[in-house]
Amino acid sequence: MEVGGFLLALVVLVVVFLLMGVRVVRQGYVYTIERLGKYTLAATPGLHLIIPFVDRVGHKINVMEQVLDIPGQEIITRDNAMVGVDAVVFFQVLDAGKAAYEVSNLFVAIMQLTTTNLRTVMGSMDLDETLSKRDEINAKLLNVIDHATSPWGVKITRIEIKDIRPPADISNAMARQMKAEREKRANILEAEGFRAAEILRAEGEKQGAILQAEGRREAAFRDAEAREREAEAEAKATTSVSEAIASSGTQALNYFIAQKYTDAISQFATSPNAKTILFPIEATQLIGTLGGVGELIRDALGPNDTPPPAPPRPTPRSSVPRSVFPAAPPPAE
Repeated sequence: MEVGGFLLALVVLVVVFLLMGVRVVRQGYVYTIERLGKYTLAATPGLHLIIPFVDRVGHKINVMEQVLDIPGQEIITRDNAMVGVDAVVFFQVLDAGKAAYEVSNLFVAIMQLTTTNLRTVMGSMDLDETLSKRDEINAKLLNVIDHATSPWGVKITRIEIKDIRPPADISNAMARQMKAEREKRANILEAEGFRAAEILRAEGEKQGAILQAEGRREAAFRDAEAREREAEAEAKATTSVSEAIASSGTQALNYFIAQKYTDAISQFATSPNAKTILFPIEATQLIGTLGGVGELIRDALGPNDTPPPAPPRPTPRSSVPRSVFPAAPPPAE
């Protein structure tokens, strides 16, 4: 019985010893294995066997990308303006052995390194540059801190400035400056609009004046052309009359005079304002003119044609102007 109990106890000890040598590494972590206090290997995710009481797990290193929040810092810029800055750092452990044994506290080391370099980079810039050049600040910090943490087996993937808080008085001054700048732009745009409107109005008036001048010139040209053609027609008519007078003698001249005389009398008769018409002429002159017209017609018809008989010549009377209408009777006594 004693031998059986001893064997059972020995089996139990062996099983416990074997279980103590089994280590399971979770995904996303790397365990450092120390043998007699010395780092020997990095256990990747999976099942591993170690020697109990000789080997042990030193550090459990997270190899996933991690985020480190940098607390707010008060930084004095180059132009002596104090601003508050918050930042965030993204990093990943690439070498678990270096991250465990090259630096005492990885998180504190990265935080302090980022804080000091943040003060250095932003302290060398003006306030306006710190507010407008965040990408440049991020790039400088990433380059400096990644190079500094490389011996620790860490890769700095990104550094971002979360917030930059200028003092209240500077914020108010910036707000007033922005308002003044916007009002300036609005005034400039309004003035440019007025100028463009005046230019367009002047261009329209100019075009209108040009078109009116062209219209007057065209009208004057056409009036001159009409007067020229009227003069040409008058000249032709005068030439025809002169030729007729030259060929027919005084008879043609008498005919034209009688025609104009008859036209003038007809205009007197048709005048709407005429109540009484006086003829300051002698009847013998009108009959003589008509006789000249008859002689023209007889000459035109020839000797064989019989023209209509000429009216008898009345007895001449004294050349006293008389009215077409009879004289009014004398008033009764």
